[in-house]
Amino acid sequence: MTPLPPGATIGILGGGQLGRMSTLAAARLGYRCHVFAPEPDGPGMQVAAAHTVAPYEDAQALARFAAAVDVVTFEFENVPAATLAALQPLAPCRPGVEVLRICQDRLAEKAFLEAADVPVAAWGGIESEEGLRAALAAIGLPAVLKTSRLGYDGRGQAMVRTEAEALAAFARLAPKPLILEAFIPFVAELSAIVARGEDGATAVYDAVENRHRNHILDLSFAPARVPAEVAARARAHAVAVAEALNLVGVLALELFLLPDGRLLGNEIAPRPHNSGHWTMDACIASQFEQHVRAVTGLPLASPDRDHDAVMKNLVGPEGMALWPRLLATPGVAPHLYGKAEARPGRKLGHANFLFPKDSLAGIPETALLSGL
Repeated sequence: MTPLPPGATIGILGGGQLGRMSTLAAARLGYRCHVFAPEPDGPGMQVAAAHTVAPYEDAQALARFAAAVDVVTFEFENVPAATLAALQPLAPCRPGVEVLRICQDRLAEKAFLEAADVPVAAWGGIESEEGLRAALAAIGLPAVLKTSRLGYDGRGQAMVRTEAEALAAFARLAPKPLILEAFIPFVAELSAIVARGEDGATAVYDAVENRHRNHILDLSFAPARVPAEVAARARAHAVAVAEALNLVGVLALELFLLPDGRLLGNEIAPRPHNSGHWTMDACIASQFEQHVRAVTGLPLASPDRDHDAVMKNLVGPEGMALWPRLLATPGVAPHLYGKAEARPGRKLGHANFLFPKDSLAGIPETALLSGL
């Protein structure tokens, strides 16, 4: 495709921090962004050249939005698929609606990963108590029961160790159907981020190692401190998923590393991802720039890193309490998202701790995190 010229407008569905950072990356490449979201003062709204505040189901607002932009993308996968389907005849949508449909439904996502030859944990769709009992017998306990849609950062899921716990969680969790997944005693969670252009070209970043606190990403170590062969397989799986989806944009694949070295696919995020924020300061081109390049038809940039990095999420009041210290710490690049209220569990920003390239594995973790 012919790249969009400087001055063209990218329409972004969703007004959160991922849209904000994509908008800032787009501005550096000469593009304007128009954010569409129901909330009036989201992080993306604050930096966009234009905005529409309307429900995602407002057909008239969507038509006006499509007429005002040159391409449409989204910053999170809980945008209704019907919204993207309504826009697709009116403006190019990258990624397309089929990618969104697959990645916002855990049942479709697991089936897709299996079809793409990415191993996954045992799983089953759950529509009734009888179905739950049958899945528990097949999959075993402990297990994790999740909503198939709308869950994130630990919301919409429950660890179940007994049938009674599973039945109680089934009654509590909504919307249904649910998905039951075998509990995986993994040694690390990895993720790999890949950009893919409409011409099929791909650029994949180094795999990273993630650590969570209270079900929310806390730290990402880039590159992952795992054997090179494991990291290469993680990156290869991400590329395979992007190609199978016919993705145009950026995608993150989360994987579990098992004690025997096997990798199991967990979730797909068809947009920039929290575990890729380190690319903003450790690489020439961030994941956000790659996303902009892909959806506008520009050539993809090199994903090579210039530094090793540790990304620290700033979550809730305790995260914001670190801000003054981070600003004064050498080798740290801090980022805030412009959110007005520091609620517990809310992602308010992140900080990238930078180190010389290929030094991370040799530095004790206490030293890596000495600025915190």
